[in-house]
Amino acid sequence: MLLAAGLIVAAYLAGSVPFSFLVARARGVDLRTVGSGNIGGANVWRSVGFGPFVVAAVLDMLKGMLPTLAARWLLPGQFVVIVLAGVAAVLGHTFPIFLRFKGGKAVATSGGVLLAIAPLLVPIGIAAWAVAFLITRISSVGSLTAAAVVIVAGTLFYLAGALPLPYAAFVWFSALFVVYLHRENIQRLRAGTENRFSRLR
Repeated sequence: MLLAAGLIVAAYLAGSVPFSFLVARARGVDLRTVGSGNIGGANVWRSVGFGPFVVAAVLDMLKGMLPTLAARWLLPGQFVVIVLAGVAAVLGHTFPIFLRFKGGKAVATSGGVLLAIAPLLVPIGIAAWAVAFLITRISSVGSLTAAAVVIVAGTLFYLAGALPLPYAAFVWFSALFVVYLHRENIQRLRAGTENRFSRLR
């Protein structure tokens, strides 16, 4: 129990490291004051450029993947603890202790956890995001589409016996959480005022 608790706390602290914020800050940009004001990868892309976005996205994925893999290695077969470590990393990203609990929308970090527990879902989600984004040039549409596709694919994997129930529960939680965190984007989409990428750079 002590090891499990330590892993969960460590996962939260790892998730709290605001890599997107730090990558942008290294370029002299405070994400809180530009673009959408969100501490996330899409705002890095919009405000700093594609290269820094890739760096931030990879780091945000790693902070979800590595604590989850550590839990799998140290506590093999303890699916609930493994999932709780993943959830802690996602919550750390969304409510980071290092930025007064104001973080990003958990897309990349959730994807990192999925890489550790259900890696086949990640290329499916990335493909869904890319298609939706390239059609609309709206990042939130890509994220919402990816969440919808992943929750369907994860459910099919679970029903086929390819995914343990705790892992499937994480898929459902993370996808619905991503949708919840995009509630303001959904309102702007309905109003036709959501930010659109005018160019890719």
